[in-house]
Amino acid sequence: MRCCLIKWILSSAAPQGSDSSDSELELSTVRHQPEGLDQLQAQTKFTKKELQSLYRGFKNECPTGLVDEDTFKLIYSQFFPQGDATTYAHFLFNAFDADGNGAIHFEDFVVGLSILLRGTVHEKLKWAFNLYDINKDGCITKEEMLAIMKSIYDMMGRHTYPILREDAPLEHVERFFQKMDRNQDGVVTIDEFLETCQKDENIMNSMQLFENVI
Repeated sequence: MRCCLIKWILSSAAPQGSDSSDSELELSTVRHQPEGLDQLQAQTKFTKKELQSLYRGFKNECPTGLVDEDTFKLIYSQFFPQGDATTYAHFLFNAFDADGNGAIHFEDFVVGLSILLRGTVHEKLKWAFNLYDINKDGCITKEEMLAIMKSIYDMMGRHTYPILREDAPLEHVERFFQKMDRNQDGVVTIDEFLETCQKDENIMNSMQLFENVI
């Protein structure tokens, strides 16, 4: 799996040979007690063994049972040292932070990862819409989409190949908006976003840029 967050977590996970019952016991003793493995398995598309491994890594990196925004920024600065990942990490953190309390619980973390890695196209697009909808008002403005795109380009760095022009994010957004904003009211609703993305192969291919930086 190419997901940065998965690589980060699994690099801290204990060897597979460790007693899996330890993880189940620890799931009930962590300071911010997550839901049981069975419940998380029902909510996600991870196996019990995968959840145990993810939890071991999560617990090693975040003993309190919570991830804060600074941790996200650190993760992405390590995986994208050639660029500035600060802004993208901020937006991504907010998308994972479902209740907006400034911290991500293990449950939020694995539910989000499950959608991004193994969700249906519809589920992934709904998650992407939530990422682009920065102020969570139920629609995406051109400014919001541009802010996300610019943060991705900034994170990829100026030395990517092929070399990206300065105005590339704006062109990208103009092209997206022209297709998505069907009633020309200046915003993209969830219905417009889902319908356009699923019908347009070029946009679906462009979404791969987004998937590559999770």
